[in-house]
Amino acid sequence: MTTHGGSKIAVYAAILGNLIIAIIKFIAAAITGSSAMISEGIHSLVDTGNGGLVLHGMNSARQPPDESHPFGHGKSLYFFTNIVAISIFGIGGGMSLYEGISHIRHVAPTAELGDPTAAYIVLAISLLVEGGSFTVAMKQFLQAKGEMGSWQFIKRSKDPSLYTVVLEDSAAMLGLIFAFLGIFFGHMFNNPYLDGFASIAIGVLLMSVAGILASRSQGLLLGEGVNPDELKDIRRRVESDPAVERACDILTMYLGPHDLLVNMGVCFTEGTTAEQM
Repeated sequence: MTTHGGSKIAVYAAILGNLIIAIIKFIAAAITGSSAMISEGIHSLVDTGNGGLVLHGMNSARQPPDESHPFGHGKSLYFFTNIVAISIFGIGGGMSLYEGISHIRHVAPTAELGDPTAAYIVLAISLLVEGGSFTVAMKQFLQAKGEMGSWQFIKRSKDPSLYTVVLEDSAAMLGLIFAFLGIFFGHMFNNPYLDGFASIAIGVLLMSVAGILASRSQGLLLGEGVNPDELKDIRRRVESDPAVERACDILTMYLGPHDLLVNMGVCFTEGTTAEQM
């Protein structure tokens, strides 16, 4: 499982990269009037804020237990991951859909398209910056998952901070491709509607990523336990003790990325004293 140190490197890289890209995209959107570029600017701005939320969740999760939270604050990371999912769905995806539909409804079929050169330059710069952030996050992700498959790791990992950044950066790079295709083919066929369709595609992409994050954070917030293989290992370790006849029900729940609560019933062998128990 990844450490908070590795996750933080990826999150800091994502925040810095997204902030730079958001500023550049909004400048290009103002110059070109591209709907897809506005959607991409919103996307990067939302990702910047989401990086801050994930970082805040990571810091909150490390607070020690206190009287009101005797099991610690580990689940705050899951809470803020859920907020990130809502943000991506509602602000990023929702506004991109709105922008795309609004563009299609109000643009004139014979509207003259502006010079796309600025948009292409911005998309190229954004792809380079986003690629750098993605490389840092992916390096940490690959190190954390080891031999495990990527999807299997996402489903099993109890630390959502790293794969949240990887999913966001992946969506960002795909979004840049959608924006490029919308602008490029829009100018090639002199069709202003394609730019709006690209914005809609970006919105659907962001909503899909939000769905994955919401699904994982829901399970973790509701009290996800260990997987069947780990449960068998716990049972085997307990029952290997000569004083234990058998382990009964074993209940587990993750209280945070690195904190596990285990509650179990144990039947001891006949003659075991209370002191030995």
